[in-house]
Amino acid sequence: MSSSLLSSSRFRVARLLSCVAAACFLGGGVQAQDAASGTSSPAAVPSPAGAGPMTARAAHEAAMMPGFAALVEKLLPAVVNISVSSVIHPDASQPEGPDGSAPSGPQSSPFPPGSPLEKFFHDYLHRRHGDGRPARQVQALGSGFIIDPSGVVVTNNHVIDNAQQVSVTLSDGTEYPARIVGRDSKEDLAVLQVQADRPLPSVPLGHSDDARIGDWVLAIGNPFGLSGTVTAGIISSRKRNVEHGLYDDFIQTDAAINHGNSGGPLFNLKGEVIGINTLIYGGSGGDSIGIGFAIPSDDARGIIRQLRQTGYVRRGWLGVNYQDVTRSMADDLGFHKADGSGERGAGAIVADVHKGGPAQKAGIQVGDILTGLNGQSATGQTLPRLVAGHQPGETVQFTLWRRGSYQKLDLTLGKNPEEKDPLPSDTHLPDQPVKTLRDLGLKLGVIDQTARTQYELTDGQRGVLVMRVYEGSPAASRGLAEGNLILQVAQQEVNTPEALQMALDRAREMKKTDILLLVQDKDGLRWVGVPLGGQQTP
Repeated sequence: MSSSLLSSSRFRVARLLSCVAAACFLGGGVQAQDAASGTSSPAAVPSPAGAGPMTARAAHEAAMMPGFAALVEKLLPAVVNISVSSVIHPDASQPEGPDGSAPSGPQSSPFPPGSPLEKFFHDYLHRRHGDGRPARQVQALGSGFIIDPSGVVVTNNHVIDNAQQVSVTLSDGTEYPARIVGRDSKEDLAVLQVQADRPLPSVPLGHSDDARIGDWVLAIGNPFGLSGTVTAGIISSRKRNVEHGLYDDFIQTDAAINHGNSGGPLFNLKGEVIGINTLIYGGSGGDSIGIGFAIPSDDARGIIRQLRQTGYVRRGWLGVNYQDVTRSMADDLGFHKADGSGERGAGAIVADVHKGGPAQKAGIQVGDILTGLNGQSATGQTLPRLVAGHQPGETVQFTLWRRGSYQKLDLTLGKNPEEKDPLPSDTHLPDQPVKTLRDLGLKLGVIDQTARTQYELTDGQRGVLVMRVYEGSPAASRGLAEGNLILQVAQQEVNTPEALQMALDRAREMKKTDILLLVQDKDGLRWVGVPLGGQQTP
């Protein structure tokens, strides 16, 4: 399972072997001795060049650090800790031979290579030869924040990636199980839903585009499992591309961000979320060295909206290959800004136009330089993010430079042919209530569109969905986990919780003490024997 720890592994820098200490005055001001009275008072401080005179009081106030206590009291209740758990099964795909080679002779599988029965055969051999290590449950922590009193929580996708159980803990210690509403690995965002018996405290998304380098920011989260930790700093830079993905546009901050801060909010001094803390540069231990990165709220807003509405994200597609215009390219082409300043221009130069794609239909040509989309400046770095901010079928206006002149061109974005269609809902399945099998320790449901999105199930997968496995239960001890599918009970196919319940009732009527389940997880199919108890109720 992916850890909820910050994804710093891609962004290592060497640990500094020495550091430089810097002295600063934190609110004390600079004191000058009054020769006549013997008392001290704030001394005059030189004004920056070109600025008006700065009084001693103004200099004293400028030296004072802002206080965040009142603001933090308002924000803390909406910041949550996210705990995820997953069951790790021993790798049953390792070769059986003593020298690391595959077994031969009578141990060779009689089933077709790659078939579920072949995998079941090898799983059996592992258990038979003493490799039946028990399933191992692992846990990890992350952060998130509530954006709607109904219990809508935003976090990073890597926090809950591959999680089989997710829970959310409020600042007052109240814990709720959480459902994954939707996730987007490309932008590293996820939306969760908790069901509470009261409106929950929430915080608004602000406008990150208004944030300036040097503005104060607060980061609140769960670093190293220390809940409700607050750190302060400034925005160190904007629009950072750290080669994390195609849509990099990070806010850089020196507010201390560590493992466990993933998914937590970055606040401005208005109490608005202007970023979602996602990455850090780190030393050999991955600890904070004052360089952290947050997804801007204005980039995240549309993603969060789509995840809440549909559980997945659709991005527009242009249908071109392009690259950033370098200084030498601009000089060779005589490419200058449109403002008449004579300065070199910036944009994305088209290297190829996909046949039949939106760009070709709109008349974009190889050699065109795309400089803007709907009034926003574009470069080879920012163009993917700008295009992805619009959905397929949406008409946008490009500004482009072609052979010495600027033009405007309307274009209807398409859908990336490599992007899979959203899976249809299982409308043919009857609406079945959730079943809780208390003696087995299972909570079961149907496979609907939400489940297919949440657990990345294909349209052809059938069975009964395991929605929850209770800790310490027989099902947990047998390695069943949230997101598993139960396909058969005692070799009888089941597709609804009701059908599974009836199969268990028949087994009890036959005085069976154990029941054999055919279970599917991400590794394939396996048979699981689970002890039976008494009659159950929904």
